[in-house]
Amino acid sequence: MKKGKTFIICGPSGVGKGTVVARLLASDPTLYFSISATTRAPRPGEEDGVHYHFLTKEKFESWIAAGDFLEHAQFVGNLYGTPRLFVDQAMERGQDVLLDIEIQGAEQVRQKRPDAVRIYVAPPSWEELERRLIGRGTEDMEKVRSRLARGKEEFAAAKDFDYFVINDTVEHAVEEIRAIMTAEHCRPVERIGRAGLR
Repeated sequence: MKKGKTFIICGPSGVGKGTVVARLLASDPTLYFSISATTRAPRPGEEDGVHYHFLTKEKFESWIAAGDFLEHAQFVGNLYGTPRLFVDQAMERGQDVLLDIEIQGAEQVRQKRPDAVRIYVAPPSWEELERRLIGRGTEDMEKVRSRLARGKEEFAAAKDFDYFVINDTVEHAVEEIRAIMTAEHCRPVERIGRAGLR
């Protein structure tokens, strides 16, 4: 049985990563979406193990000390991280794993798992990204500008990713990511062993 691979999806806030990931998961039930762990309290309607793995600060820190996270970071006073165990279990079952994480987290994963495939999802233009952020109607213009500035800052890292996908339409972005995933499973190191041709 083939072993699953880890695919990291990154991109600026508002680019539509969540929508693309949701469409990928809906199109292929064998994919595994990595659920993050956090120390923040559950919001109304959130379930442990479904939306997040909710941990106490002490438990989270013990996992850090034990090396149980592929990546972790602090955001607005709370800790967030990608548990190694669940990712490994899914890959051993032959499932491909999707991680929707920030640039800094992607770099932490790359250092621990050089074979993880990093995909940068970009907007067709910065003007379009601004339009999408404003269209969400969830933030004032100051926050929109702040998110745009951060996105442009982080864009410098895009050239170091394995793949670059432009999310001009969700369908096109999903199609390209599916093609990337198929291609990654056609590498000789994986195919030759599975075909019994060593």
